Amino acid sequence: MEFIGFVELKHLLYKLYELKIMLTHIVCWKYKPETSEAARAEHIKKLRALPNVIPNILSFAVGRDILQLDRSFDTGLVAVYPDRAALDFYTAHPDHQEVAALGKLIAERVVSVDFLND
Repeated sequence: MEFIGFVELKHLLYKLYELKIMLTHIVCWKYKPETSEAARAEHIKKLRALPNVIPNILSFAVGRDILQLDRSFDTGLVAVYPDRAALDFYTAHPDHQEVAALGKLIAERVVSVDFLND
């Protein structure tokens, strides 16, 4: 039996990962001017906790805008799911619903886009 090394295995796994069509979910929040720094930090903390309780999230990143341009939003999220069913499960999950409600409460505007990585 022949074994392959870690580097070769990692390369093979990345190739298999690239062949699968996945779904990317992007959300941006523009907070209300009166939204406190503590509320903003709590929102980000709760967003970042979601992958720990909701399965089938392949990639999940949340961060604050660093450029602060006129067109910029304050916080952004980029998540990747294996398929629409995983995104739908995430969307309906009670922990996501709680964080989504908080985001709507403290934001003056929320935008999103979802697309297939084909």
